[in-house]
Amino acid sequence: MLVDKIAIVVDDYDQAIRFFTEALGFDLVEDSPALTTEGGRPKRWVVVRPPGAETGILLARADGERQAAAVGNQVAGRVGFFLQVEDFDAAYRRMTAAGVKFVTEPRDEPYGRVTVFLDISGNRWDLIGPVASH
Repeated sequence: MLVDKIAIVVDDYDQAIRFFTEALGFDLVEDSPALTTEGGRPKRWVVVRPPGAETGILLARADGERQAAAVGNQVAGRVGFFLQVEDFDAAYRRMTAAGVKFVTEPRDEPYGRVTVFLDISGNRWDLIGPVASH
């Protein structure tokens, strides 16, 4: 058994794809037309994932007011997503250069080096690297 995908509600497919592939370095696994929404609006099946990962992220465009209200607030303002990297400093520099907004300074925790960043929709993520050696 495995978690195959999780969904993140976004405002726009193409902006979200650019953020996840260019700013975070994820792979675009699939971008296909899908059945229309209940209201008859077209939608797409868009999946991204970190290189080498098994679990994908389904980028789901908000459909209707209720879903639009969830954009950027999928987990009630908490950190809800965790991106584990081998080289924290390199990932932090690359993401900063790509315009990713970090909301905390990098810090050392017992579980690793960590900082919080926002995705394209405003959801909070932890960037986590190995415990810093001193």
